[in-house]
Amino acid sequence: MNDRLRELSEAGVSIWLDDLSRDRLRSGNLAGLISEDCVVGVTTNPTIFAGAIGHGNAYDEQLAELKSQGVDMAEAITQLTTTDVRDACDLFAETYRATGGKDGRVSIEVEPGIAHDTAATVARARELHDRVDRDELFVKIPATREGLPAITACIAAGISINVTLIFSVERYREVVEAYVSGLEQAAEAGLDLGRIRSVASLFVSRVDVEIDKRLDAIAGEALTLKGKAGIANSRLAYAAYEELFGTERFAALKAKGAHEQRPLWASTGVKTNDYPDTLYVANLVAPNTVNTMPEKTLRAYADHGEIGEPVVGKDIEAAATMKALELAGIEMTDVFLTLENEGVEKFEKSWAELEETVRKALG
Repeated sequence: MNDRLRELSEAGVSIWLDDLSRDRLRSGNLAGLISEDCVVGVTTNPTIFAGAIGHGNAYDEQLAELKSQGVDMAEAITQLTTTDVRDACDLFAETYRATGGKDGRVSIEVEPGIAHDTAATVARARELHDRVDRDELFVKIPATREGLPAITACIAAGISINVTLIFSVERYREVVEAYVSGLEQAAEAGLDLGRIRSVASLFVSRVDVEIDKRLDAIAGEALTLKGKAGIANSRLAYAAYEELFGTERFAALKAKGAHEQRPLWASTGVKTNDYPDTLYVANLVAPNTVNTMPEKTLRAYADHGEIGEPVVGKDIEAAATMKALELAGIEMTDVFLTLENEGVEKFEKSWAELEETVRKALG
């Protein structure tokens, strides 16, 4: 095991890979990351699948079989993606057992085109849950306004959920409320709460990208605040996590076997060479968290990463940073709304590319 990654794991950070492809599964790359680099989970999204299926020939055999069966494009995409996710779940089965279901998780996302349709999101989440048919599965639901009741409904039905595209602490609080409400409904229905798990994926680097762009436009003293928003925002979210899961309301659920919804740091690869390549790993170390990283970031941390500034106990400092940004002229409400809309739009674009690739292959 890599010593730096092991130290990160021992500090309470579950290391998940932000990538999945058939090549990774077949080549033994993912198995190697599990055995040598402390990787205990995998996340996927429409962009990842568009890249995997659109390049190389790893999917040619299955595509040819699907073509011979006369399946339509939507069904072909479902079969292609759920095959990879199911195989990855099997690869993580031992991790899942060893951690009691805390890790060993593989995520698959509902189509971005239904991110603003509650009923369609719930129906698709149920379908993906049934189609993959593995305990290791997380279904990803975007934290849009319409996604919140879908999260509650799925948790209430016993479906483990990875809530994605969270940018603001305010929306994060709403996500926790949706999760806890779902647990309460599950308890009323007599479900085993111990089998329900969830993570809340807070995007980090994208916050800095958007705010840095706005700081550049303001210029002057505002430039001293560049690169500080993503980590400060995440620290405030972690403080909210400690608060919300320390209530009597959750204690009653925990007594029935419920688990906290862990904060997951997403988008942790830096988007500019101006910042250290391990910035969003080294400075987001806290107990009971997940960091899902691109392999490039994971390799960088394995090579030269060091645990940096703590997350716990930094909420006052973080709040001061966010206040300074507002005083400099950054409209946070607009920033977070822009990021949420762009997140959905980017995934919709990737999904359209995936559909075109599969459509051509099916003839």
